[in-house]
Amino acid sequence: MLKVGITGGIGSGKSIVCQVFTTLGIPVFNADDAARYLMENDAALISQISELLGDDVYTDGKLNRSRVSELIFQERNKLQALNSLVHPATIRYGKRWMDSQDAPYSIKEAAIFFESGSNKDMDMMVGIFAPKEVRLQRAMKRGESSQGQVLAIMNKQMDEEEKMKLCDHVITNDDKKAIIPQVLQLHQLLLSRHAATR
Repeated sequence: MLKVGITGGIGSGKSIVCQVFTTLGIPVFNADDAARYLMENDAALISQISELLGDDVYTDGKLNRSRVSELIFQERNKLQALNSLVHPATIRYGKRWMDSQDAPYSIKEAAIFFESGSNKDMDMMVGIFAPKEVRLQRAMKRGESSQGQVLAIMNKQMDEEEKMKLCDHVITNDDKKAIIPQVLQLHQLLLSRHAATR
């Protein structure tokens, strides 16, 4: 089975592209959803987070996200420490999930493949590209974030053009070029690759 990574910055439309693949019957692993799940269901990770941020970040087994945000805002080094716990746990969980799939290929969707080095575990990296202005508008529309907050997230992320250069394949999601034909073309390519490896 081929392992395909899908990446792109905030507002690029990774989730929309992944929904098309899901419709085609391809299993998709979402790293953000997995991280949220693990932070409330993985006993070892819960223990590490409580040790790092204090027991009051959990209430009845649920992570108090506003308290976590408050603590991270007060002490910036705590964000890095939290990520150093959550990212490896999510990568391990993703590997187990991918190994359990029975499909010609499966997809892992994550924003920080190249930053975490987990791109090395993939057979192909696919970038979802959208111009900065389009990404900014999308991110502001879907959340409660201001322009300043979205720009701050973008500035922390890897440069989009650099990220796309590192990818093996790029899907353009700029609200002009239709994404379904691009996904179908890639789907056929991946099915052919899978068939060639059998």
